Amino acid sequence: MHADVVIIRLVFTAILVASGYVLKPVSGDPWISAGVGALIAICIIFFERRIRRASLKTLIGAAVGSILGIIGAFLIGSLISRQETDHPEIKTFVTLALTFFMAYVGLMVGAAKGDYLELSALGGILTDKASRRDLKILDTSVIIDGRIADVAETGFLTGSLIIPQFILRELQQVADSPDSSKRQRGRRGLDMLNRLQNNSSLDIQIVETDFPAVREVDLKLIELGKQLDAVIVTNDFNLNKVSQLRGVSVLNINELANALKPVVLPGEAMRVFILKEGKEYNQGVAYLDDGTMVVVDNARRLIGKNADIAVTSVLQTTAGKMIFGRLWEEPENGSNSGEHRVNGSARRPPREARSGPVPVRITDTEPITES
Repeated sequence: MHADVVIIRLVFTAILVASGYVLKPVSGDPWISAGVGALIAICIIFFERRIRRASLKTLIGAAVGSILGIIGAFLIGSLISRQETDHPEIKTFVTLALTFFMAYVGLMVGAAKGDYLELSALGGILTDKASRRDLKILDTSVIIDGRIADVAETGFLTGSLIIPQFILRELQQVADSPDSSKRQRGRRGLDMLNRLQNNSSLDIQIVETDFPAVREVDLKLIELGKQLDAVIVTNDFNLNKVSQLRGVSVLNINELANALKPVVLPGEAMRVFILKEGKEYNQGVAYLDDGTMVVVDNARRLIGKNADIAVTSVLQTTAGKMIFGRLWEEPENGSNSGEHRVNGSARRPPREARSGPVPVRITDTEPITES
């Protein structure tokens, strides 16, 4: 494509140069006329390269504005031409200057106001893919959660962040709630908004668009997302599902957090703190630093203590990830004092014990079996 454009430009320049050489419009000199033709071709090519970078809305606005400007100049020039004067050259100059002035003003104003055009009204005949902006609408839950501010500060969040006015009203109502817990959550959300607005690298926009016929805030978010062709950023699982059913894209911060959790494979060893009793008999429950639940068999007697476990399986649910494990059996009477490291901490190598079976790793992907 680039080679074709270069060939077309060279042919266009050659035609103008040859026309100037043959027609000799400047002083009757063919070489000077050819040079003027080459200069005009260079100027036209430069203008063409610049105008190709403009969006379709800008081009349409500039064309409409310049046409309206020329029509206005023609109407005013017709009035000037009817005036009698002893200096017709002045009348011609004023008419020509007015035409250039009106065309220039119409071109610049039309190009500046072209973004207000709605090309979707043409039924999809003309679309400007480059003009589609990256818009993200923030939900109340994700604002109160606060992790969106951390993600934005790392630079992974691009585009414009849209905060609807009805979301601000909901945050204010929560902040003014008589319930102390709700009031604290609402004030935290307002603090997060201030933190986002103070980030100079973000484009924060507050829109007044509302849907009085729609009462629920979640449905208003979906309607706004459809209207702006934007993505909804939320932590609400139900809003996530409804938005997908309505054809609106959703970014869920919880799904992002789950995707960034460290991968734990069956057979790996780890040390956890047994916090409470599990639902099943003799189970213990622990939690990792990122909130992942770890269910350990036969660990009820170790509640309130640290325990070395071997991972047996990992279950991924819609609410998050769950890890199942069993106690890492200690070797008999320390016949081998060697150690190896697992997950960055020193761990004694498991071996066969007389008192019972111990977990043995078959492969990195297969669960622990007993030997």
